[in-house]
Amino acid sequence: MNKNNKINTILDSIIHIILYGLILILMSFIFPKSFYINHELFGLYALAISIIIYILNKAVKPIIVFLTLPITGITLGIFYPFINLFILFIVSLLFGSNFEMHGFFMSLLVSILISIINFIADELILKPIYGRLNHEK
Repeated sequence: MNKNNKINTILDSIIHIILYGLILILMSFIFPKSFYINHELFGLYALAISIIIYILNKAVKPIIVFLTLPITGITLGIFYPFINLFILFIVSLLFGSNFEMHGFFMSLLVSILISIINFIADELILKPIYGRLNHEK
């Protein structure tokens, strides 16, 4: 792995984790009864949850996307946020009472926001940065 690939990987993970954390914290403050993250320890749980979501998005999500490709194609992509919903469900199982989602629609809203954040991070933030890094070679 060359130097630019290492920088790209680190930059990708930092930007995604920060954006996931911001969305999770924002949603937990806006909808505290429906979406709960333990705010003790100065947001350590939000950071840990963001890291786990990032890892699951990089490791498990490609497999789930491949397995659900027929239904995603039939629904013209509408099923895609449900994959993020499944990942959020896994994370809520891992963190127990420190990360709780009450209600299907709140969980779906957060998964849609994560899908939007993934698009924004990849297309509007990371691709221009990668283009500049590769152009400087």
